[in-house]
Amino acid sequence: MPKIHRALLSVTDKTGVVDFARALSGFGVEIVSTGGTYRVLKDAGIPSLREVADVTGFPEMLDGRVKTIHPRIAGGVLAIRANAEHMRALEEHGIPPIDLVCVNLYQFEKIAAKKDAPLEELIENIDIGGPTMIRAAAKNYQDVAVVTSPGDYPAIIEEMRSNRGSLSPETHWRLAKQAFSVTAAYDRAVSARLAEIPPTGDALPSMLDIRAPRNLALRYGENPHQSAALYSTGAAGIAGAQQLQGKELSYNNLVDLDAAGALVAEFQRPAVAIIKHNNPCGAAEQESLRDAYLKALECDPVSAYGGVLAFNRVIDAATAEEVAKLFVECIVAPGYEPAALEKFASKKNLRLLEMSRETTSRELQLKPISGGMLVQEADLHELAEAELKVATKRAPTAAELRALLFAWKVAKHVKSNAILFAREGQTVGVGAGQMSRVDSVKIAVIKAATAKLSLAGSVVASDAFFPFADGVEEAGKAGATAVIQPGGSVRDADVIAAANKLGMAMVFTGVRHFRH
Repeated sequence: MPKIHRALLSVTDKTGVVDFARALSGFGVEIVSTGGTYRVLKDAGIPSLREVADVTGFPEMLDGRVKTIHPRIAGGVLAIRANAEHMRALEEHGIPPIDLVCVNLYQFEKIAAKKDAPLEELIENIDIGGPTMIRAAAKNYQDVAVVTSPGDYPAIIEEMRSNRGSLSPETHWRLAKQAFSVTAAYDRAVSARLAEIPPTGDALPSMLDIRAPRNLALRYGENPHQSAALYSTGAAGIAGAQQLQGKELSYNNLVDLDAAGALVAEFQRPAVAIIKHNNPCGAAEQESLRDAYLKALECDPVSAYGGVLAFNRVIDAATAEEVAKLFVECIVAPGYEPAALEKFASKKNLRLLEMSRETTSRELQLKPISGGMLVQEADLHELAEAELKVATKRAPTAAELRALLFAWKVAKHVKSNAILFAREGQTVGVGAGQMSRVDSVKIAVIKAATAKLSLAGSVVASDAFFPFADGVEEAGKAGATAVIQPGGSVRDADVIAAANKLGMAMVFTGVRHFRH
């Protein structure tokens, strides 16, 4: 186990580097360092310290792009000590051997996490010298120890203390494998982020590169016989939410929480969504969070039992008191007042999650199929009132229009074929996931009747066009007075005629919201 005489330290993350360098100096190790790290160590009074420029004879240049890339550094790292020719070359050119390389990389992923980061900023945060030094040291692992994480400093110092300034071959090998993993992950992160910038005129990347570390092992998947885990692509969204109390989350919990969070993110005023099996069984937007919850619950209190709730405001005590009366699996909100947490504390199994109010995901949506993967942009279309086209003789009243716009936002989150009856700020009947659109209408009517909610004067939203007049006729028979739908059916004239006959107002959006 040869003794470590010289170490190269060049780190972006300077956590613990002063103590590490001081300990190395205590073993008589000469330390060679680059600009920022050198200044930190010099200010700390680390002895036996040299700047890389003193070794290479060249200053750092090109705005710091060139620091360690030089034969007098690379040669000192790559020379095989047992190779006489290598050692003669070092001696001939006056190159000092480097026995330990401690490098961590520019924080590219921190910059890459900013979705609006310009390409120039991304490029400038791609480390070149760092990965080069790490790979060189790892390649020559028999003679050079490579350290890539501040977490390794204590163990390395302890081993050097036990071995009189040396590290074992086993440690060299372990650190080398870890180093190659670091550079591979770094290159993959760069590749994946740059792939998100599509060619001009193309909305999707030409190569899909996914890097998602496992964040949480789950007991099972949708069913107990299926293995499952949560993998995270970043710190935002449900995958990055903080669980405050309750049992461990299940696969189905996470699916429903994601759906619930996306729905309430549609609204500016206090809003609540109640999700069951990935469909809203109630949603509302009101002046207070408590009222929004009660209105959402009215829509389908039977299905709400054992559901998942999402709120777009911090939950207050008054809201918590009402929610605590119902058995629910999970709640996600931007926060909880202390009194609300106290109210929920007695429900030990209730899962409480805290997540940023910004839950709208701009990530690409992926769906595996046999032999490949379907990829699409997220459905982030926000309907503007000016986009609406009145298709019937009667235009909607101001109150109907407000209810229609609310219904359209919620219908976007209902599985196709989706039909949703609503009043202003409240769902009153939901028909989801049927093969026939008219059957979705009938189910929504049945749901409203079960909840003892009148549909007289309600409005109805359809996520895609009505292929026949029967769906509108059923809605009108149930009491709906206005309809919002994309339009575009070959039988639009028949559908419009049915609405006119019933005295209903109908508006076309020109946009559909299929959700499979």
